[in-house]
Amino acid sequence: MVERRDPDHGEAHGHGHPTGVRGLLGSIFAPHSHDPADSLDPALEADTAGIRALKVSLLVLLVTGALQAVVVALTGSVALLADTIHNFSDALTAVPLWIAFVLGRRSPTRRYTYGFGRAEDLAGVVIVAMIALSAVVAGYESIRRLLDPQPVGDVGALIVAGLVGFAGNELVAVYRIRVGRRIGSAALVADGLHARTDGFTSLAVVVGGLGVLVGFPLADPIVGLLITVAILVVLRSAARDIYRRLMDAVDPALVDRAEATLLRVPGVQGIEAVRLRWIGHRVRAEVGIVVDGGLSLVGAHAIAAEAHHRLLHGVPRLVEATVHTSPSGPEGRAHHDALAHHTSSG
Repeated sequence: MVERRDPDHGEAHGHGHPTGVRGLLGSIFAPHSHDPADSLDPALEADTAGIRALKVSLLVLLVTGALQAVVVALTGSVALLADTIHNFSDALTAVPLWIAFVLGRRSPTRRYTYGFGRAEDLAGVVIVAMIALSAVVAGYESIRRLLDPQPVGDVGALIVAGLVGFAGNELVAVYRIRVGRRIGSAALVADGLHARTDGFTSLAVVVGGLGVLVGFPLADPIVGLLITVAILVVLRSAARDIYRRLMDAVDPALVDRAEATLLRVPGVQGIEAVRLRWIGHRVRAEVGIVVDGGLSLVGAHAIAAEAHHRLLHGVPRLVEATVHTSPSGPEGRAHHDALAHHTSSG
């Protein structure tokens, strides 16, 4: 027995929204959200929230990077140059993610029967590659300046630029991480953590500037190397998260929650299997449940439908589910024995 999710599944509900200046700021930096089980169209809402986050963060980081680039030209600071390169690369990671969110809205086709949500995970691979490239460029420039020291001018402007970089990146980090976690986007969360690390490396630029002020000019390229190390740390974390998504890894607690939800369904006597996977920022489920072997087709269908419905409410960001029912007792085991040679892991 197979049950498929109604794409228009949802419940209406009402509550107040802030108005005036507070409402305007909230709509930009903390857009209103609903739990996926309660939203009229949670998938579309998630796409819209993700695209809004990318638009705002792209603008903020481009302005931050441009201001820092001006100070790089004035001061010749390699630490600030490394930080500026990283900020621009972080801003540009919004572009492939933006494209992925737009693609994810497309309906499934005869060839892409699961839709285009995987484009988001592929965008995560692009993000990892851009982080790696920024580490190479920042490291190269820092080593070159260590071997061929150059004077750093206008240290005061350098320090101000570092503080501007921290403020811009932290604003973007908070926004991306908040939206990414709310909609379940690993790529957007990774990009937000990337921005947060950029903010702290901007503070490292300030430390390098203070080192120059106290008569230690090599502090600037040394801080540039420290920034490179920080980028590599972010690279490791981002690569791990994207790898897990591509390999269909999920938090075991999510599986526990799905199993607990199924066991509370009246008529479910046991669970044969629960398989969950992320496709972009959406979760799909394939589950097998055991029901009374004496039930009619209509009765088994009713239990499957109720199990499906409760899964959609009980598992965060679940948008699709397939529920298979098996009869209890010897008859059910006989059916599975006939398929054993197709499903054995050996």
